[in-house]
Order: sequence, then structure tokens, then C-alpha cells
Amino acid sequence: MRCALFALLIAVPALAQTPPDVAQRPHTHTLFGVDRDDPYYWLRERDNPEVIGYLEAENAYTEAVTEGTKALEDALYGEIVARVVPDDRSAPVFDRGYWTYRRYEAGKEYPVYARRRGTMDAPEEILLDANVRAEGHGYYAVGALSVADDGRTMAWSEDTTGRRIYTVRLKDLQTGEVYDDEITPATPSLAWASDSRTLFIARQDLETLRSYQIVRHTLGEPGETVVYQEDDDTFGVGVGRTKDRRFVVAVSQQTLTSEVRFLPADQPRADWRVVRPRERGVEYSADHVGDRWVVRTNADGATNFKLMTAPTGAPADWTEIVAPRADVLLEDVDVFTDHLVTQEREGSLRRLRVRTPDGALAWEVDFSETAYAADLARTPSPDSPTFRYTYESLATPEQTVDVAFDGGARTVVKAQEVPTYDPSQYTTERRWVTARDGARVPVSLVRHVDTPLDGTAPLLLYGYGSYGISMEAWFRAPIVSLLDRGVVYAIAHIRGGQEMGRAWYESGKLGQKMNTFTDFIDVADALVADRVADPDRVYAQGGSAGGLLVGAVANLRPDLWDGVIAQVPFVDVVTTMLDDSIPLTTGEYDEWGNPNEEAAFRTMLAYSPYDNVRAAAYPAMLVMTGLHDSQVQYWEPAKWVARLRDLNTSAEPIVFKTEMEAGHGGPSGRYRAYREAAFVQAWLLARAGITE
Repeated sequence: MRCALFALLIAVPALAQTPPDVAQRPHTHTLFGVDRDDPYYWLRERDNPEVIGYLEAENAYTEAVTEGTKALEDALYGEIVARVVPDDRSAPVFDRGYWTYRRYEAGKEYPVYARRRGTMDAPEEILLDANVRAEGHGYYAVGALSVADDGRTMAWSEDTTGRRIYTVRLKDLQTGEVYDDEITPATPSLAWASDSRTLFIARQDLETLRSYQIVRHTLGEPGETVVYQEDDDTFGVGVGRTKDRRFVVAVSQQTLTSEVRFLPADQPRADWRVVRPRERGVEYSADHVGDRWVVRTNADGATNFKLMTAPTGAPADWTEIVAPRADVLLEDVDVFTDHLVTQEREGSLRRLRVRTPDGALAWEVDFSETAYAADLARTPSPDSPTFRYTYESLATPEQTVDVAFDGGARTVVKAQEVPTYDPSQYTTERRWVTARDGARVPVSLVRHVDTPLDGTAPLLLYGYGSYGISMEAWFRAPIVSLLDRGVVYAIAHIRGGQEMGRAWYESGKLGQKMNTFTDFIDVADALVADRVADPDRVYAQGGSAGGLLVGAVANLRPDLWDGVIAQVPFVDVVTTMLDDSIPLTTGEYDEWGNPNEEAAFRTMLAYSPYDNVRAAAYPAMLVMTGLHDSQVQYWEPAKWVARLRDLNTSAEPIVFKTEMEAGHGGPSGRYRAYREAAFVQAWLLARAGITE
């Protein structure tokens, strides 16, 4: 891979099935006596025309390699779109006299945000038409939308690059006027004071993208005032309102520690008070209702968290009302005047439990399937007679349900409509795999009822396993096209997530990170041994930190996979975590380790995908990224692909696609996202020999 890049660019039309070449330029990282050659380090030069030319050449190669699957991709896209209600609407939420919702119009990419006063029969008021705002932009996303207490003034944040650098704008909802006020850079985190003129916004540093300031902006006045700055570069900050809207809260958070500040919402120029000063290793969140704070925390060794209360005037005076439990993770709580609703994880599944104000269990919501996803949805009013949750499974489309506190009667507010889909034709289950060290790993499976479990079905195994983020068994409408073609889809709930409690997370990070990768491998091996999967057609998929996962398992067991799908993959772990000038680094030392410390450096070096590429017969790979990715810089997968091609001893193709107008979440717009899903599925099905 040594040819001059200008020759490559001239010859793109003739390349056909030949992968692009990219120049190697000597660069060596030296630390703790270890020299790491990094000849593709120069690809981080985002503004270098050679870099852009190389990425475009890779896109041309990908286009050429996948030309034969275009018809299949088009068919899949048609199927996916046919399962979408073109003019769908979200479940309406009642908040301060209005029913608010978002809806789509047939053929349009972006939602329309709207509300109706009093009842859903009232005339519709358009809050924001994202299709209009997106005109002229290759990428567009609304980060947050918030209406002030007067019901007239609205603030929203928008991103037009995919870099997650937002601009906050203000609008008069009565006249439709968009004010000249413009606050940037900003995050989606914002909160109104109760005067409906003062807006608090979390702002990020433009280099690292760390959210480090809370600024105060007054409607119609120029500029902003910094009211809080987080100087510890391992923390980020956000801002919001309490459930009863009595306080504005500013939350400082890092992996292991949190701290909450507050001020009265009707006194936006008051000084911040701290709920409880930060203490290394103590995490807590605080909400307010009535005359008390409700606090979820892991303080005093409550590994799986507990629930506390404190008087309004003495927020640090905590009293326990729900004790910590070794086998139950307290994930979340929604507070009401006369009730509490806790979201808890037990036996890998979520439970929703209704409690009295003193924390006593009143009753629990029952769910029937063995593998499902239940999510507590926020109910804006603390005096609501109902609370809301969503329910779905890999085979059951999402339902939004309101539950009465008095008697537990359930009302399905919205059932996701999926045209052409018959749920009776699909079956889902929860299995358990014993990992090599004896840990029991939960696995969620879905397949068509006609797909036999006799060792002949292709398997797509998805995983993540980082940050304590649990991968839920959500319904994924595009996956149905794979199920209809005999593919088994599975989610490996590996260590590094929190599916089995906080200890599950702790045993899959830092020095124990290798458990994440071996769990995934052990699940794949077990599903082959149990004849769920054809051993010659096993596929791994992961994105972001899940891209790290599939990159690592490709190095560890290249023989296990017929194909690997790595989306925005975090694969250059050591180099990235040594560079505190790029996003996320300093805030994630407690997740991955600080490689400036030798023990952490050597642990990370042992699994970092880029550093462990070796001469081996790698499987086919589809690698995808976004030029403006704020979370995983595009150059990580670019370098990884180049090194894989250098050392790969197999003839299997490695294709690399960069969205030139997208960030970490891929292209914006629902139809563009469906097109990307169809592209990925066509690649996988072609690998599996399923082209009809």
C-alpha cells in the first residue's frame, strides 16, 4: 500500500474491485519502553485534501464492491419502508395544558413538532417543522425543544453538521417570529427559569466537545453570562428542571462521581446550592416534589443503588426509603406527589414497581414475554393519576401504556403500527450461556417461526458491553427483512453493560475489559454448539464501543466469523486515550483507564484492535464511519482498515464507507437511515448466500 495518492485519485474509475491504496508516513509512539508504529497517523488531518480524497476513493471502492447487491438493497429498502407508517405520530404527552407530540408527513425525512391546547381535538399549533429548518443542509438534527412556563416562548437546539455542536434559537409561538437570539456553541441541555425570559444552557468546549459551562441567556439581550464552570476535565455538566418545576438543577457527572447544584426557578440570578458535595466514587441524582428531594445513589457501598429522601431545606440530610439489594439494580425513579415508580433490573430484565411515598412496595407491573424491553417514560405532572411506560420485545412492536395508580388499569395510548408485519410469525426467547469463567451471560434471540434450529441458519450476533449501558430487546422493524430470509438475530448481553447489575458493568471495564470480548466469543460458540447457527455463517455487529468489541473479537477469533459489521468503531484505543485534546478522552479514564499509567497502558494495549491486527485470515468486513463524528473520530476506522488490508492473509474483502455529511449517529433523516440499514443488510445477506 505504497502508491502515491494523486495517482490513486486519477485512476478511481478504473479501480473496480481493487481497494484504494494510502501512503504510509513514518510515525512512532513511544511510552513505557514500547514503540508503536503508526504509519497512518497522518489520516487525522481532517482538512488535508489528500485525506478527503482517500475517504472518497474508499467510498468509490465500496460502491464498486457492492454494485452486485444494489437490486437486493433496493428490495430491502422497499420492504423496510413498507413497514413504516408514512404519516406516523408519537404518543401525545400532556404538559401544562397542552398535548404535545411529533409527527411525520409522507415522504419527508424529518418530524414536525406540534401541540394542541386542552384536547387532541383542538386546532394544531406547529412548534417546529424540522423539514423546513433542514433545507439547504446535508445533515440536520434537533437536539432539544423546550417551551417556557408562559407557553409562548420556545427554545430549541439544532445541529447542521453531525458534530453535535448545537445552536440554540428562540421563537415566539404566538406570532411565529424566530428571534435574533442565537446561542452557540451549545449542547441539547437547556432549561427555562419560571420568568419565561431566562434560559440556562450547557455549553461545550469546541476542541474536546466537553460540556463544561452553564450559561445564562436573557431573551432579547445580547450575549450570555457564565454562571457555572466545571474545571475538572473528567466531568461534564448538564442542566434541567425538577419534576415540580420548582428548581433549576445543574448536574456535574463523570464515570464514578456526580454532584448536583440547584437554584430556585423563580430566582434565576440566585447563587447555586449543592445537594451534596462530590465525593470520589459516589454517584447520585436528585429530583424534587412536594417538600422533599428524592435521591438515587450508590453512597455508603450501595453498589446497586438505593433510594433516599431529604427535606427541601436540607438536601444533604438523606434518609433511606428503599434499601440496596444484591440482586436488584435500581436504575431509575419517577417521582409523584403521592407515589414513586421505580425502574429496577432483576434477573437481566426490567421491572416497574409502584411504591408509596415512604418507599414501600405497593404493586408491580406484570410482563408476559421471557425477553422484553420495558422503559419508564416520564410523566410531566407530579399530580398525574397515571404513569407511563413503553413495552416491546424483539417480536412485539412498541406499545405506550398509561397505568392508573388507583387499581392499575392499563390504557394503551399508542401501539406502533407496522404494516405487513404479523407478530405471530416470529418467536423470541431469552437464553443463558455459561462463559469460560463460569459467568452466566443472558442472550436474547428472535427468528421466524419457520427457521429451524438445526445448525443451518445464519446468525447475526449484536453486542455493545461498555459504559454500563444495557442493550435492550427492542423491536427493530428493519431486522424483519433478515428474519424473513432465515437469519437468526441475537443480542449478547455481555459484561460491561448492566443487564445483571452494577457488578456486571464493573467486571467488564478497566482491568477486566477482556471479559467483554470473551463473553461475546463464548456466546457465539455456544449458539453454534446448540445448533442455533450455521458455523460457516456467523456475523458480528457492533457500533461505537460495540465497534471496539467486534474489532477485538476479529483479532481474537478471526476464524469464528464469516463477516463483521463495525459501525463508527472505537478501535484505536491507546492512541485516542493518550490524546486529551479530542472529545471524550479525559472523561473516560474511569471506563478504559488512563494510559499515562503503565498498568492501564499495558491492559489497553493488549486488546486495542488497531494495535493487535496481525497476519491472519480475517473475515469479510464492512466498516462505516462519519466524517464529522464527535464521539469516535473518523481516522480510527480509516487507520484500522488500512492496517487490516496490510496484514490480512485471506482474500475476503474489507470495505470502508464514510458518510461525508454525518456524525456518530449516521445520516440524518428517517429515509436516509432506512437506506443505510438496507445497505448493511444487503451486504450481510450476500455474504450468507441469500440473494433472493
